[in-house]
Amino acid sequence: MTNSPRYADGHWTVESATADLQNRIVERQFQRSDGSQGQLPPAGTLGEQYGLSRQAMNRVIERLKAEGLVETRAGARGATVREWSPLIFLPQQEFDSTPICDADIYTRLVRAAARKGESRIDEVTAMPADTRIQEKLGLRPGEHVAVRRRTNIVDGVPALTDDSFVPLRIVDGTEWMLPQSVERGTNKVLAELGHELVLAIDELRPQMTRDAENRRLALSSSMPAIELISTGFDRADRPVQVTVLTLPSRRNTVVYERRRLTENDGETQK
Repeated sequence: MTNSPRYADGHWTVESATADLQNRIVERQFQRSDGSQGQLPPAGTLGEQYGLSRQAMNRVIERLKAEGLVETRAGARGATVREWSPLIFLPQQEFDSTPICDADIYTRLVRAAARKGESRIDEVTAMPADTRIQEKLGLRPGEHVAVRRRTNIVDGVPALTDDSFVPLRIVDGTEWMLPQSVERGTNKVLAELGHELVLAIDELRPQMTRDAENRRLALSSSMPAIELISTGFDRADRPVQVTVLTLPSRRNTVVYERRRLTENDGETQK
């Protein structure tokens, strides 16, 4: 173990011990000889290493559990490090024309990867658009947007936040505003309202997760993430929806596919 406390007074805290163990787990310092992940030492042993009480180390382990890094089992002497593969996020699949295209992109990705997934609806509300959303949707100052905030969960671990913004005048009183999942997907609802999304412009920005995202993602502290801001346009070239995703780098890998169109492809699209 690297005995290098993160604070000048030379003492470990619950926060610094959690961050240190996060790094050690990611670096696979607890793996077995066969390469599989192993176990953390018991809380008492870890407490001796970090100069913290058993109770404090139990709090550390609970934070690691909340982040999906470890799991505890009755009778085991230490928490077991979880094997975790990042979700491969493919934004280009939003316009996939497969038979299950009515499902949203997250549902398709989880199905394709044969993983267990669920979406938690955190909030559905209406509010004045902030400056960024107002500009992207071409709204008047003070105009309201409908907002759907959800957290997508993969294999029991909160993997990403997924917040969508649409002009309230388009979806007010429709299923888009229901505080529950829409089985056929909210993009299908927009299409039924005459605003089928046919083009998306994506922006990728590195950032650290913020407090609100940490709470939704069960993170004990901020971590590097990718913010993906996707602006969707309808067939009249009107911006209809802005979706903001926060994808912690340890839990997600963003992959884009680029393809050169042939002359025949161009004819097909006309």
